[in-house]
Amino acid sequence: MVPIDDTALAVTDTGGPGIPVIYCNGQFATQGYWRKVIADLGSGFRHITYDERARGKKSKTSADYSFEACVRDVDAVLAARGVDRPLVVGWSYGALIAAHWASRNPDRAVGAVLVDGAYPYDFLDEAAEQRIRKLFKRLNWFMPLLRPTGLTPRLTAEQMAESNIELGRISRVRELGPVLDNIAVPTWYVVASGKSFGSKGDEQERLRTSLDAVTAGNPNIRIHAKVASNHGSVLSKDFHAVAQAVRRITPDPTSTD
Repeated sequence: MVPIDDTALAVTDTGGPGIPVIYCNGQFATQGYWRKVIADLGSGFRHITYDERARGKKSKTSADYSFEACVRDVDAVLAARGVDRPLVVGWSYGALIAAHWASRNPDRAVGAVLVDGAYPYDFLDEAAEQRIRKLFKRLNWFMPLLRPTGLTPRLTAEQMAESNIELGRISRVRELGPVLDNIAVPTWYVVASGKSFGSKGDEQERLRTSLDAVTAGNPNIRIHAKVASNHGSVLSKDFHAVAQAVRRITPDPTSTD
């Protein structure tokens, strides 16, 4: 358990001399989502995973569930594990965390892999905000039943909605664009296909087209692959593509390939 601010986070560290890789989870996901990626990469890397505030079974609750708190948590975990220069990998909301951390720490980041997230796009308007609030209000009736399993966070429906709305705000082109433009380390995107939970029509695919301008504006950022899996299943079905993107930045020194 790593203490930070008013809370403590559950952390898993495989240790060893390999390149450290820290994994940033989806908004309400847990460190277990990275299991297949880690198995594919193997013991040549040092894998550090953790559950964000009020996520999983062990991480404690907090008075602060903001995005900035999530970025601070990366530094807290790294400091606790004695790691200074990691490769940062993030999926969905975690891709935004990874992008911000890499952008703010060019001398510390080995590189970044962003999995179907960190797309600069203006999708949040009043209608979208109301849709988000209604969605989490509908989900609220069964989420308490799953909380003991760690599959849903120990946040209220209102807190989760606010977090999702904040995600929309920090994803706006004027907010996220400069962050991505400032990334100075090798960064690979793994792009999923089709819809995600809560999206409508081709909304998700339109969001992904924003990468054209990103890669054109920053030569450090490239697309590793567009995979067949949708947003929710990319880590379980196309984990190999994510692992390959990591290897393109820093090959496994123990590999004989």
